[in-house]
Amino acid sequence: MTPLGYLAVRSFDRGADEVWRVLWRSRTFDLAARSVALAAAVTAACLVLGVLTAWLVVRSDLPGRRSAGILLVLPLAVPSYVAGFTWLALAPGLTGFWGAFLVLTLVSYPYVLLPVAAALRTADPAVEEVARSLGRTSTRTFFSVTLRQIRPAATAGGLLVALYVLSDFGAVSLMRFEAFTLGIYTSYRGTFDRTPAAILGCVLVVLAILLTVGERRARGQTGGRGDREPVRVPLGGAKIPAVAGTAAVLLLALGVPVASLVRWLAAGSSAAGGDLLSTAGNTVAVAASGALLTIVFALPVGILAARQRGPLVRGMELASFAGHALPGITVGLALVFFGIRVLPELYQTTSMLAFAYAVLFLPLAVSAVRTAVAHAPPVLEDVSRSLGRGRSATRLLVTVPLAAPGILAGAALVFLTCAKELPATLLLRPTGVDTLATELWTKTEIGAYAAAAPYAAVLLVVAAVPAVVLDRFLRGVTR
Repeated sequence: MTPLGYLAVRSFDRGADEVWRVLWRSRTFDLAARSVALAAAVTAACLVLGVLTAWLVVRSDLPGRRSAGILLVLPLAVPSYVAGFTWLALAPGLTGFWGAFLVLTLVSYPYVLLPVAAALRTADPAVEEVARSLGRTSTRTFFSVTLRQIRPAATAGGLLVALYVLSDFGAVSLMRFEAFTLGIYTSYRGTFDRTPAAILGCVLVVLAILLTVGERRARGQTGGRGDREPVRVPLGGAKIPAVAGTAAVLLLALGVPVASLVRWLAAGSSAAGGDLLSTAGNTVAVAASGALLTIVFALPVGILAARQRGPLVRGMELASFAGHALPGITVGLALVFFGIRVLPELYQTTSMLAFAYAVLFLPLAVSAVRTAVAHAPPVLEDVSRSLGRGRSATRLLVTVPLAAPGILAGAALVFLTCAKELPATLLLRPTGVDTLATELWTKTEIGAYAAAAPYAAVLLVVAAVPAVVLDRFLRGVTR
């Protein structure tokens, strides 16, 4: 709650009149309309891409579906500013709304793909088989049955996409699209007046709360867990279009960034091997610390959201999602203020940086935990309680192991996102500690693309390792 408290104090620093003046400016309404339109368009596109690719990988006989499943997740590791640079190098005129829409869609659709794929692997296939036995085609079964089963996972993923778009700074700044984050940055840098920027940050928090409330209403009920692997649906005549579509997504989301990296690497590099390894080690260390702390914070919130109802639980869930709408620069400045004034011994330490990651990316873990726990059969918890174990012991020894695949998926998502986070890392990292993201930004900011290429390449490798391990683990536990 520290960043939110900072925003509230800073917003009312000059009184309520200044707050109303900033809120009722035409520029504020314009920024809100632009941000909401971009978030809605990207979320809709990611829902379509994420659901279709997840179904192709998990439920169809798509050729090479295992390799495709791994590759389709990797765009999540591509920072939006890297994707923006690569696309601008290819098409300099690709700016404004459509440029930001393309880049953010290509780096965000895995937020939907991962939870939907997990839901498809654990959903009960008997319901679909009954529908097909009653004469429904595979297409009608997908729209009438399968979509109902995966709707909670899809809406949770869509919420994460919308919040990510609202808080993104890299893509919108490079594409010169004026959204809330760019407006906040301009206010900080142009006038050095933090009050209007804090007020705009509060507007982002309100938008995040509204999105979270809407997601809760659209979530629906989670289907039961299946005890056997679902039957693969033959694509038949649609196999060639499915392969072509999957290849097109991979080409746009991975092909363009990788081709640019290869070109930059071929142009030469000034990065020393020892410096690159040290930077990679720092990245893994801070990202792992952030992922661990975030999961610790997310477990009680996600379990309560899945198993209990009430104003307190809803309030906790809403509060956990609020931080994800804040730009990293806002969270970073809030924690700089907090560290200097309240806990100077933690300022510029890994602990403070890990806490910033937890504030920013808690919804990634909460959504994963909540979805995984909702899929776990509660009857086993009832059996544990009947044998004399308390509620806390039951959740630790029964609920958490049952939900382990989803919890690990959330940890992987947080790790990947921490590894590529930039603004908060720039402000809060310990002195002398550079990450792959900060080095990449430093090099690309001065146009040294060849020097930046090794850091970008290693960042993709660091992100690929947990994706591969997680994919194999999920396949093993869901068979």
